[in-house]
Amino acid sequence: MKKTTLHTLHSLKDKGEAFTVLTAYDATFARLLDQCGVDAILVGDSLGMVIQGHNTTVPVAMEDCIYHVECVARATQSALIIADMPYMSYATPEQTFHNAAALMQAGANMVKVEGGEWLMESIEGLVQRGIPVCAHLGLTPQSVDALGGFKVQGRDEEGATKILNDALALEKAGASLLVLECVPAELAQQITTALSIPTIGIGAGSDCDAQVLVLQDMLGLNTQFTPKFVKNFMQQAGGSVQDAIDLYIKEVKERSFPAAEHTFE
Repeated sequence: MKKTTLHTLHSLKDKGEAFTVLTAYDATFARLLDQCGVDAILVGDSLGMVIQGHNTTVPVAMEDCIYHVECVARATQSALIIADMPYMSYATPEQTFHNAAALMQAGANMVKVEGGEWLMESIEGLVQRGIPVCAHLGLTPQSVDALGGFKVQGRDEEGATKILNDALALEKAGASLLVLECVPAELAQQITTALSIPTIGIGAGSDCDAQVLVLQDMLGLNTQFTPKFVKNFMQQAGGSVQDAIDLYIKEVKERSFPAAEHTFE
């Protein structure tokens, strides 16, 4: 199986072809996603909620992320592996370099950080040291307490302008990908057009260059709460996990997911 690289994903953006991202935290699901042809796997700090049972991602430690990256990397041949840097693991450039190196040594192909312009120095330093970076704007779950909960971001003019300016700054600093979470579809489209790097949407409309969902959410396994941007693909696929993943890939690539009911205005 040919390895997906950042060059692969950038080429897909240039051609106007959407690509797919799903989370995985273990070898079994990682192998299945890889075999189904998911372009990138995110080992997200969402593991704190999905695997560990916490209410937020804040309790997740570096050791947790390293362990789960190792599990996923052992089973992945083709998909690009993106590793979340957990809460307060990148507060300073020096801390960022140390922790990012540990995730790369565990098997990640790039690291993901949440935040805006304040991250520019750390991103520049990572890129200079050969570590690719995926940035994350909009609803940033590690800042849920400061944001006042899991709320849509960028709905007013001031908020939208800040997210756009942050996106441009992060691209300038050297970020190779950008996740946009829970922002109005119109703003996500504007950012996607303004950037040369691919955007990955989650609750950000179908005009992003890619989509990402938490695997357990799109399989309908989270029975406590279903966010607006989630679709139960396994229910539509008749109860087959593999068919659900195949359907997700198909709908993302043809841009029928997310539909209007999964997006914010």
